[in-house]
Amino acid sequence: MQSKSHVITGVEPGSIAEEMGLRPGDRLLAVNGHEIEDIFDYRYLISDDYIEVLVQTDDGEELLEIEKDYSEDLGLDFGESLMDAYRHCSNKCIFCFIDQLPKGMRDTLYFKDDDSRLSFLQGNYITMTNMSDEELDRIILYKLEPINISVHTTNPELRQKMLSNRFAGRILEQIRRLYDGGIIMNAQIVLCRGWNDGEELERTIRDLTQFMPNIESLSVVPVGLSDHREGLCPLEPFTAEDAGRVIDTIERWQKSLYAQCGTHFVHASDEWYLLAGRPVPEEARYDGYLQLENGVGMIRLLITEFTQALDALPGDDRQREVSIATGMLAESTLQALTAKLREKFPGVQVHIHAVENRFFGSKITVSGLLTGRDIIEQLSGERLGEELLLPANLLRAGETMLLDDMDIRDIESALQIPVRIVQSNGQDLVHCLINRNRGDIQ
Repeated sequence: MQSKSHVITGVEPGSIAEEMGLRPGDRLLAVNGHEIEDIFDYRYLISDDYIEVLVQTDDGEELLEIEKDYSEDLGLDFGESLMDAYRHCSNKCIFCFIDQLPKGMRDTLYFKDDDSRLSFLQGNYITMTNMSDEELDRIILYKLEPINISVHTTNPELRQKMLSNRFAGRILEQIRRLYDGGIIMNAQIVLCRGWNDGEELERTIRDLTQFMPNIESLSVVPVGLSDHREGLCPLEPFTAEDAGRVIDTIERWQKSLYAQCGTHFVHASDEWYLLAGRPVPEEARYDGYLQLENGVGMIRLLITEFTQALDALPGDDRQREVSIATGMLAESTLQALTAKLREKFPGVQVHIHAVENRFFGSKITVSGLLTGRDIIEQLSGERLGEELLLPANLLRAGETMLLDDMDIRDIESALQIPVRIVQSNGQDLVHCLINRNRGDIQ
């Protein structure tokens, strides 16, 4: 028997697999004589008009010869999206936010993945410290792109120190291998004051520009510091003056690279601009918003979408009172947007409640890390109106539970008010604020 096999958990009705007599509980052993590592091996190997599938059934091993259309699926389900366990991070990064979580949270929040396959499937960022040359070759062979890479620094000794991993210094060699293989990449730098900023930031940006255009974008985000850093490497928060210097460095590179290559390439996350008290850049500077999930351009896109949606609506005298709970970071932006909304809808009263993050600490100011307890404690007794709006980034996709395991229904019960989740776009924010239903306004 092969050393690795995969349990079939489902067989699609009417599929090739059903016709071949396969059933849940059977095991896939090999395709065309090759052992299957994960879903990418499987998809690659079954993409042919003739394949040989070795399976283990109740009757023993059986080799199935299958003729089919080149891209036709077999109709097998293996339960796990990867057909393999997620790969655990092997680093001990000085800035790791998971190490800064308080005790007692649900187990899944403490898992540190560093899996190239999740980078391709879900957009996760990886350090590549646990990757062999063979795994890099698989990325190139299967064209798993874009790959999102947590670079942090290209200085080998500094990267080894920041990631606490003796294999971390190979990053430029690994990126070169992907570059030569034609793989599209995005990169990020988590900036730590006194570590990889200043001249080290300049070096990292300069080093990564040699891999343009395959590296499409580089984001620079400030380290997140919670109040739960006991026993961890001492790190200091950035000041407004620090943020201004980071922005100046990035914008100087943007200007130079755009003149040479027609792309801005390196981008500061929104937090830098808000910390420095500077307006976020115009939309054209974001090169199509390649790093929204890293908080790069989210404020600008929200402003643009909100303004366009509001401009498309005729104003009226509807009466409504509603509240928004948000992180400290977005308060000023939401105040400006709702003031603009009241010009068209003067009867719509909006209360902006900036919630201090007491669960993780006041230095955490983004809305996506707010907890139900903080929302309830700080909004109790406040004038909330007829509905409370919460941003969708408080929740994992398809769930109604916040980071502290409180459910949306718990918030509704505690505050005695209906909660509406606002999707991460300006149009939905406008519609929720004025309580617009489909077909309400043409």
